[in-house]
Amino acid sequence: MQDVVIRTLEKVQLREPILVEGLPGVGNVGKLAADYLREKLGAKPLATIHSKFFPPQVYVSEAGIVRLVSNDLAYWRAPAGAAHDVLVLGGDYQGISPEGQYELTERVLDYCAQLGVRQVFTLAGFAQGRVVEEPKVLGAATTPALVETMKKLGVVFSRNDPGGGLIGASGLFLGLGRLFGMEGVCLMGETSGYFVDPHSAGAVLKVLGKALKVEIDLTALEEKAKEVDRIAQRIHDAEQRGGEAGPGSSGTSREDLGYIG
Repeated sequence: MQDVVIRTLEKVQLREPILVEGLPGVGNVGKLAADYLREKLGAKPLATIHSKFFPPQVYVSEAGIVRLVSNDLAYWRAPAGAAHDVLVLGGDYQGISPEGQYELTERVLDYCAQLGVRQVFTLAGFAQGRVVEEPKVLGAATTPALVETMKKLGVVFSRNDPGGGLIGASGLFLGLGRLFGMEGVCLMGETSGYFVDPHSAGAVLKVLGKALKVEIDLTALEEKAKEVDRIAQRIHDAEQRGGEAGPGSSGTSREDLGYIG
């Protein structure tokens, strides 16, 4: 097997497509946002990405069927008159090594460049180490013009917020994207970093929807956020009771939060 294999499922011609990347990371904000976007747009499968740089494992379905872990590209054709179609990159994992991160990102960018991509949005979480009730969306961009454009949509830009660097796919897709002539923005939703965070993913999608000029119904995501809030409250209440009633007695554990989304 080659280091990275991209299998095209359908050959398409797209109108100046914009790439949206959302892979697993802090609070799974980017993955949750990308998966939700793909579902709500009704994006169609375009390509599957397999790699030696993913963990050596397969997933097993409830029916007992196995599949290799992968990343996936899906496409959405915008209505007539719109300037841009959309590509959504999601999947099971990022590369597990620095070499893998670079190789995977470069191969996907090369593939997308051949489809006409010239702009990239990467989605991620920014860990605050505390519960964030109303998450802000922090940003980083490849040009001053994009910074000013995104500020008008409510994105906060401050070198001190991202700590001066972006680690992983969300940063590399912007940095390497410049070598392919692409401009880009990273949208980072504030999150505790403790569990899957639909609140933060919703905040990111609100901004992304405005940037793409696409209506995204966030109702289902808001319901997931309420479910997370209920579980978190039960855990908090149980911990407050201490030895009288631990988290296990309520039938809820911190691990339960990882399965929302």
